[in-house]
Amino acid sequence: MRLLPVLVSRALRSTTVLGVSLACASVFSAETLSAQSGSARLRAQLDSLSTAHRGVVGYHIRNLETGETLARRADETFPTASLIKVPVLVALFDLAEQGQLSLDDPVVLTNLDKVGGAGELQYLRAPLTLRLWDVAWLMTTLSDNTATNLILDRIKIRRVWQKMEALGLPHTKVHSGSMTRLASVAPDSSAKYGLGVTTPAEMAQLFTLLAEGKAVSPKADSTMLEILRHNGDDTKLLRFNYGVRAAHKTGDVDAARTDCGVLWLPARVVACVMTKENADTRYWAESEGNAVIAHIGRAIREAWGPARR
Repeated sequence: MRLLPVLVSRALRSTTVLGVSLACASVFSAETLSAQSGSARLRAQLDSLSTAHRGVVGYHIRNLETGETLARRADETFPTASLIKVPVLVALFDLAEQGQLSLDDPVVLTNLDKVGGAGELQYLRAPLTLRLWDVAWLMTTLSDNTATNLILDRIKIRRVWQKMEALGLPHTKVHSGSMTRLASVAPDSSAKYGLGVTTPAEMAQLFTLLAEGKAVSPKADSTMLEILRHNGDDTKLLRFNYGVRAAHKTGDVDAARTDCGVLWLPARVVACVMTKENADTRYWAESEGNAVIAHIGRAIREAWGPARR
């Protein structure tokens, strides 16, 4: 007589487990379909913005939590402008990691070192002794051209190439110091791309490696991301994303505008947007190159970020 209640109990448990499993599967399926639908809408929006732009837009956007990736002309080479300073930073930290130099090493600024364009070192009295850390900070946060050249004088351009190639980024090259194109180590490429060259996919991969602690080391990569969080240019990816935590680097030169980095939405999203052949070459916040990157940044946040009230 006991057998019947036991069988009934087991049947009820099985039914309950099956119901929960089906419910979970249904929720998972709905979330997956919703995410896929959201990504499809985002891709359509980004392509619409890119097509309407008076110039060439390439992007590589990756949600590190879900693995979703959206790309357009991602393997095409673009001028980097000051975005190339990120590979310089990575090469510097790599040498420090290996013990070939210290970020506390002194660097003496002279009047002969000063170049124009972005940065504040050009306006300071020389001689002035700084630390490599100070120079790296200025290169990254203020895009200081003089600071960039001081670092390249110390580590050498070819060392940056070697590090990028070791990371599987063969198209990412710095050609010369800032504002010193006549001393380029690759004159033909320099004439075409300026200070440096990369692809949206390669630069996105570099930021992915930084986010995963695989560019140099977990500690070094975390430190570099913290420096990149203090980038002072919010005219592009962050223009409509006030309050979003981001570690990124921008670039501006004539007909090219760039911005690449890691956005915490709070899901980590690596976004690299590059433009070239821009019809609007004006150096101001409202330039069309800045605007298209800004609208892409807003679209990414609205698609993959938390709902805003």
